Amino acid sequence: MKERNKLSPWKNKLHEIIYEADTPMGKLFDIVLFIIIIFSILLIMLESVKKIDADYHEILFNLEWAVTIFFTVEYIARIVCIKQPKRYIFSFYGIIDFLSTIPLYLSYIFAGSQVLLAVRAFRLLRVFRILKLVQFLGESHHLKSALKASRAKITVFLFAVMIVSVILGTLMYYVEGDEAGFTSIPTSIYWTIVTLTTVGYGDIAPITPQGQFIATLIMLLGYGIIAVPTGIVTSELGKQSNDKSNKKNIGTYVHVNTQACPNCSKEGHRDDASHCYNCGSQLNE
Repeated sequence: MKERNKLSPWKNKLHEIIYEADTPMGKLFDIVLFIIIIFSILLIMLESVKKIDADYHEILFNLEWAVTIFFTVEYIARIVCIKQPKRYIFSFYGIIDFLSTIPLYLSYIFAGSQVLLAVRAFRLLRVFRILKLVQFLGESHHLKSALKASRAKITVFLFAVMIVSVILGTLMYYVEGDEAGFTSIPTSIYWTIVTLTTVGYGDIAPITPQGQFIATLIMLLGYGIIAVPTGIVTSELGKQSNDKSNKKNIGTYVHVNTQACPNCSKEGHRDDASHCYNCGSQLNE
């Protein structure tokens, strides 16, 4: 517990810049990373437009290589500056980083692997890591707690919606039949869910008065169903906000910073923490 982590000074500094956002350099790195991620996604979108790709293919290709090299260097740097690289490599973000970096290299090694270039869109998931910036950390933790507290109610609600969809879909199958496109119970359930969620593709529509009446009820029910999950999460957010205010008022609220452990890469340490809550290694000062 008291042993100082054995990373060299330059690795400690690199770890602080890449994994944390409490320092000016850490914030700058996250901002630059955010800009490059968004830029890379725009490149992917532009490449999918045939006319733009035909006119500017060489430029887009070179820019994509520049972005890929940047992410490659960043991926290697993340591995180098922690004591247990496997924890990062096989973590969720480690896998996302790898998958979003490797496709361009594979396109040169394996024939037909160009289809994997679409995997580069996974880079957008990396934006969630950047939301560890100080001004977003508390709010993201707040939302996460509210969703976690709501999961049981939302699960029960979704089961109820599925039951209603099966019952009404089965009813519509017997009321409308093949002529209106309700060729099977699964197809009728599909139509019910589409109608219930107010999407309304229009590929199937009731033609009998009875079916149209049921469809009207489903549409009205849909508006109420949309509001339920929103109300559940909003209620939990309100509770979380009140708890946070109460803790501040009684002086027990402790701010959680963005510091990551240089040994196991765990985040979410308290401001006054000197050791990692997960592995016990000493944190960077």
